[in-house]
Amino acid sequence: MNKMGQAMERFWEEDEGIGTLEIVLIIAVIIILALLFKDWIIALLQKLMGDADDKANEIFN
Repeated sequence: MNKMGQAMERFWEEDEGIGTLEIVLIIAVIIILALLFKDWIIALLQKLMGDADDKANEIFN
């Protein structure tokens, strides 16, 4: 087996799963994205909740 085949075999045999560092990095990226888009996310949620409130008022009135 050539070196590339051996490297591929070792890669597929690794089954350690996600390590702590990877989880921390993923969480950090999610937090950074949430902070960057905070104003947009808040505006979207307020619009959606306002629309839902208007529809609920139409139904129950």
